[in-house]
Amino acid sequence: MIKKERAVYILQRLNELYPNVAPPLGHSDPYTLLVAVLLSAQCTDARVNQVTPSLFTKAQTPVAMAALNVNDIREIIKPCGLSPTKSKAIQALSRILVEKHSGKVPATFEDLEALPGVGHKTASVVMAQAFGVPAFPVDTHIHRLAQRWKLTNGKSVEQTERDLKVLFDQETWNNLHIQIILYGREYCTARGCDGTVCNICRACFPRRKKPVTTKK
Repeated sequence: MIKKERAVYILQRLNELYPNVAPPLGHSDPYTLLVAVLLSAQCTDARVNQVTPSLFTKAQTPVAMAALNVNDIREIIKPCGLSPTKSKAIQALSRILVEKHSGKVPATFEDLEALPGVGHKTASVVMAQAFGVPAFPVDTHIHRLAQRWKLTNGKSVEQTERDLKVLFDQETWNNLHIQIILYGREYCTARGCDGTVCNICRACFPRRKKPVTTKK
């Protein structure tokens, strides 16, 4: 298969496996999603979903979160790791939302990425899942699988995002990034598949014999 044919096959297969996808992080509105995505950095979604109910019981709005002591936030989110940095970012961005955005999460990449602790990937998740704006956030699963499937050269997550946006129609992006993550967790894992084991890898590269070394 050439690259475009692989992209068509992969999209079809993922739609068969995951016809109905939902955001993996529990949330009730754009603000709780923003906080959950920030917490998910270097942490599993499952762990974040265990922690956020306690945090949002204390404070579910920017006003309430900004009023909390940073140490109180840190104690609650400690299981997610990087708690000193994340707790400061959560309180600071909450304060900015109150002071500059009337307590609302802005619906632009520029405003989101200006918030403490919010990079392009986090902003992309919020834009896609909270506001329905086409975006293609690239996490470690997507970066790894795109390389195994030869959809990108893997030089950087930024390059992977650009390459995938060219290959796939815009209307597929918001579901597709979740579908690839789910497949990467279930079938094409870091240890369970080396580019020669899972169904999609074998279907796309039936003659591949050597393991694929992916770039981080």
